[in-house]
Amino acid sequence: MTVRTTMTAVTAVVLSAALAGPAAAASPGRGDGHEATRRALEAAVADGVPGVTATVKDGRRGWTATAGVGDLETGKPRSPHDRYRVASITKTFVATVMLQLEAEGKLSLDDTVEKWLPGVVRGNGHDGSRITLRQLLNHTSGIYDYLADPAFQQMYMAAEGFFEHRFDQKEPEHFIAIAMTHEPYFAPGTSWRYSNTNYALAGRVIEKATGNSYADEIRHRVIAPLHLTATSVPGTRVTLPRPSSRAYSKLARTATGPTYDVTELNPRLAFGSGDMISSSADLNRFYTALLRGRLLPPEQLKEMKTTVRARGTNRYGLGLVERKLSCGVEVWGHDGGIHGSNTDAVTTVDGRHALAFNFNGDWSGDSDAVIEAEFCGKGR
Repeated sequence: MTVRTTMTAVTAVVLSAALAGPAAAASPGRGDGHEATRRALEAAVADGVPGVTATVKDGRRGWTATAGVGDLETGKPRSPHDRYRVASITKTFVATVMLQLEAEGKLSLDDTVEKWLPGVVRGNGHDGSRITLRQLLNHTSGIYDYLADPAFQQMYMAAEGFFEHRFDQKEPEHFIAIAMTHEPYFAPGTSWRYSNTNYALAGRVIEKATGNSYADEIRHRVIAPLHLTATSVPGTRVTLPRPSSRAYSKLARTATGPTYDVTELNPRLAFGSGDMISSSADLNRFYTALLRGRLLPPEQLKEMKTTVRARGTNRYGLGLVERKLSCGVEVWGHDGGIHGSNTDAVTTVDGRHALAFNFNGDWSGDSDAVIEAEFCGKGR
């Protein structure tokens, strides 16, 4: 999905066929009707992605497929059960908790950021007293995205800086303060621009409103009730739980040069904007439950699905993206990119048909083609 704001800002490149690994493998007897999706997964590997894992839920039927490798050194294939970093998909979980808190009367989305985080959003034209919680969640706040800061990019997204700083212990306030050194993109409510700073702030608001960590609130309110056994909010844990694959990046703005193993990092730098880990099956279960009203009352689900124009033809709600495909099918979900991991999860509005997949390389792979293939049968 085109709203992706990755931590690695790189473009496509073709890896040698030797690195591409084995062709796609589908679950026995469950691949009928997904030929186009399988070809799109294979094409992603041919275009340079080390490996991909995908899971589909279509009514009561399920389908899984993998392509390429999960480890470039050993050639070990990817697994349908892989745990991986889902990055900005975290935002849907955060928005869900915020809307639950609104339903319980613990906060209002029309509250200002200043009310909950006094003095935090201030400087160079930023003014938390003019920004609402709703504007954080739908990216109409105008707050500068700390990921765009040149010093941040050099420290965490370039090769030399990444390997020196990937285990840094920094609190969200450190990155929010970076954003405050820049001017806002626009006056609150006058436009739309994706900013990870919005959800670093949202995570802190959840903590102020509940007295608990935002991670505990997600575990209690979403992960446990839905039995998302592969989903976690890792805090400062630098490794991935098993089963998992290695994660790879070019750590450059170009897609040439060496490929680095970036599996281990401190996800705290992403906090509420993108630190979670999950699996394809869990993501399908989460978005299906969300859109079917299992997590939010009707009023709050309606709020979540009230969108503003984002990039291209996409529209952005509260941590939720609305997308109309070329064949007219409407899907809802989110995408996420972080070092070595690009993920998409989309579901039809009735929750019947869901797709989630992950590339374990962040410089290549056409996720749009995979989504179009599954829901529109492109290439069949």
